[in-house]
Amino acid sequence: MPLPHRMDPAAIRGLTRARPGRRAALKLSALAAAGAALAGCSIRGQRLTEQSPERYWAGKESNGHLRFANWPLYMDPERPQLDQFTQHTGITVDYRESIQDNPSWFGRIQPVLASGGDIGADLMVMTNGLEFTRLRELGYLAPLDHALLPTYADHGGSSYKNTSYDPGNRFSVPYTSGITGIAYNPDRVDREITSLADLWDPAFRGRVGMMRDPQEIANFALLLDGVAPADSTPADWDAAAARLAEQRDNGIVRAYYEQDYIQPLTNGDVWLTMAWSGDVFQQNAAEGTRLEFVVPEEGGTIWTDNMMIPITARNPVDAIMLMDFLYDPAIAADLTEYINYVTPVPEAQDVIRDRAARASGEERQALADLAESPLVFPTDEEYARLHSYVTPDAGDAEAFTSRFLAITQA
Repeated sequence: MPLPHRMDPAAIRGLTRARPGRRAALKLSALAAAGAALAGCSIRGQRLTEQSPERYWAGKESNGHLRFANWPLYMDPERPQLDQFTQHTGITVDYRESIQDNPSWFGRIQPVLASGGDIGADLMVMTNGLEFTRLRELGYLAPLDHALLPTYADHGGSSYKNTSYDPGNRFSVPYTSGITGIAYNPDRVDREITSLADLWDPAFRGRVGMMRDPQEIANFALLLDGVAPADSTPADWDAAAARLAEQRDNGIVRAYYEQDYIQPLTNGDVWLTMAWSGDVFQQNAAEGTRLEFVVPEEGGTIWTDNMMIPITARNPVDAIMLMDFLYDPAIAADLTEYINYVTPVPEAQDVIRDRAARASGEERQALADLAESPLVFPTDEEYARLHSYVTPDAGDAEAFTSRFLAITQA
């Protein structure tokens, strides 16, 4: 049965008002977060025996309630999508913006899961990367029964099935994604930026922004060297770190940023920088700037924030029902209108186009811009040039991270 759509003006306003992006809510500094990542990845933890989906889901039933832990600003504050879920299923949702960053959330839940305890959430959202991989390796995530995910099967994009970080989507399905590419200010740069090599060009000495996150900068240096991050080795990491050190020592990098690169890029302190796609879309929509965002010809990074169920969840059936519900194209379109990042449901684009055709004035233009933005709906060609983060094995994680922290901390 088609789900009713409630056009929420607050969601549309989200396209045109200044609103912090995905990572603006981080409470740890980059150094503290990186330290927590190292600590988390060095925790041996109690490895739980992996269960088959058949064994895990046998005898489990809906309890009529679930607890959902997510990042700030990842759903309209009025929660209209959760209201619709309750209307259709009778299941109530306790929604909390509990996750400020992956390292601190991992540090909070890991010892609880190791002891078989309840973390206070039945559904949570985490980014592909070191912490997600560690949870999977330790057996702390519930294996998904894909027979309970028919909407995901029907509407999930092919790029979001059988991901490299979770083959077969055994433990997770995507919530939203973003692209790490290059943003530049055309008022300052007198040529088209197309290549990762532009970030190393002496012509931009002192005007280049790079990210502090070890996985982000590692990916870009590897891609510049022609190495696919998923296939990289410790020797490749050493070469990438050396290339980044050379860039830094030559004075090309003005600063290493978390999300605070947008203002320097806008005011001209930085002319080009590593950037997240949603940040640039939001800045242009909210402030009328004309920053450019490109996926470099060598490739860019796609990161994905994924829904997953902790192995100790009290309400896993209710949680997987919500996971599936969020893949309805109308619901996915609602989320996309608010979040402004890449949706894993391609059909949401047509839903938003239809809404734009039926709207008028400012609302019509905002929806049309969203529907046609390659920052929100990448083309197949762009998807083909996107790579996931390097994901070292647990034994290599600390050495990998240390290599690249040495660049950004110097």
